[in-house]
Amino acid sequence: MAVNLQKGQKISLDKEAGTGLTKVIMGLGWDVAKKKGFMGFGGGSVDIDLDTSCLMFDEQGQMVDIVWFRQLQSKDGSIKHSGDNRTGAGEGDDEQIVVDLTRIPANVKSLVFTVNSFTGQNFSQVENAYCRIVNAGNNQEVARYNLSCQGNHSAQIMAKVYKHNGEWKMHALGENGNGRTFEELMPQIRACL
Repeated sequence: MAVNLQKGQKISLDKEAGTGLTKVIMGLGWDVAKKKGFMGFGGGSVDIDLDTSCLMFDEQGQMVDIVWFRQLQSKDGSIKHSGDNRTGAGEGDDEQIVVDLTRIPANVKSLVFTVNSFTGQNFSQVENAYCRIVNAGNNQEVARYNLSCQGNHSAQIMAKVYKHNGEWKMHALGENGNGRTFEELMPQIRACL
């Protein structure tokens, strides 16, 4: 049974997933909010390109590597991005980042996951947005965080996955921000480390 996370909540991924957690998938999904036309009829919607990124940080808060739509794999091969979905169309996860926890370099202490609206729309135009952690070993959802807090922000620092006392943990951050890519969120990201 997956944990439905609230902003600020922390969980142990190892405890929630059970034994043998070696690889996780961070899934991101969203739909474009339906617009109402004249007198509630018609309308339509435009494509919204949300992008998920995974930033790797060391103990000193220095970025070691980044996985995003312009670099689909970390230099060490421990993290891989599924590719850029530019519309949110379809069921299930629209983008995924697969993390092999056994291959994360020893100097990496935190993985920060972000989502940005590359096309610039804000989250008031997005619905059913979520991020989730799945145990890749058995395809079981471990935790889910609802991102559909509709508002005027165009980006969000979703979550941090980190190792503490030999255990993998997840912190649902839910920090709203603005920017088309993770670079514009860096001051906020550093504050979350």
